[in-house]
Amino acid sequence: MEDYSDWVGRSETRHDIATAAPLVGLAALLDHDATTPATVPPLGHWLYFLPDARQSAIGADGHPRRDEGGLLPPVPLPRRMWAGGRVEFLAPVAVGAALTRVTTIAAIRAKRGASGDLLFVTLQHDIASDGVPAIREEQDIVYRSAATLAPASTAPTIVTAEGDQEPAEAIRDIVPDPVLLFRYSALTFNAHRIHYDRDYARHVEGYDGLVVHGPLIATLLVDHARREISGLTPQHFSFRAEAPLFDTAAFELCLAHSDRKLRLWAKGPSGRTAMRAELRYRTDRGSGKELRLGSGGGIHNQ
Repeated sequence: MEDYSDWVGRSETRHDIATAAPLVGLAALLDHDATTPATVPPLGHWLYFLPDARQSAIGADGHPRRDEGGLLPPVPLPRRMWAGGRVEFLAPVAVGAALTRVTTIAAIRAKRGASGDLLFVTLQHDIASDGVPAIREEQDIVYRSAATLAPASTAPTIVTAEGDQEPAEAIRDIVPDPVLLFRYSALTFNAHRIHYDRDYARHVEGYDGLVVHGPLIATLLVDHARREISGLTPQHFSFRAEAPLFDTAAFELCLAHSDRKLRLWAKGPSGRTAMRAELRYRTDRGSGKELRLGSGGGIHNQ
């Protein structure tokens, strides 16, 4: 594989406005009342700085073609996914604030996995709100070899892991139907075909069905935590994708709590952990608000 080490340190700066409309849409997607918040909720910043490649520059997978330039290196490995990340919440972002994001390539490393060549690219995002540092994020992107076109049920994953042995204190069921996936793709202007084109997802990239977005799972996990702890203010959130989830079956959001730290995970229908996350938080001082067990609700289309 080509050496991309000279790409490390490259950066770009983008500007946006923390408009209310996508936040109202996100609230509706998460099955809350669609009201306008005063501040951007945790991970709501993912609804800004959206991709803006011209239609003629989009490749067969729905991502911008690698030969079109841009910040990321022209990696020849055909499949790309968001594998995990770490987010530090430094200050609130008011709705209507002017946003500036400086993105830097922090690291590039190649690996050989069970499913072939892998290239990991870590991006660092520094986001300021009206000139005040508000969010620092590291995003891990992984490029993978082409699918083997084995039966979808045996399609390779990046990481294997045993199911969690610790019992969850709160569980919420999620039904990831195509409408949910479409609405999230629309909110994030994500044209990757694995999220809406079933034939492409199965027969080109070798998945069981439509793939649930990694950032959507992470957002659902944080929303699960906020439902369980009133007044929760996240300070740091980290997550790692371990296996894909599909629109073919419901999955569970799980939570275990200890001393202002939450261990969160998404568990697939077989009991396998699909994503692990940790959230450190603070609560409103003197509010007396404590963890309450979940009721096992879920997102369902009627």
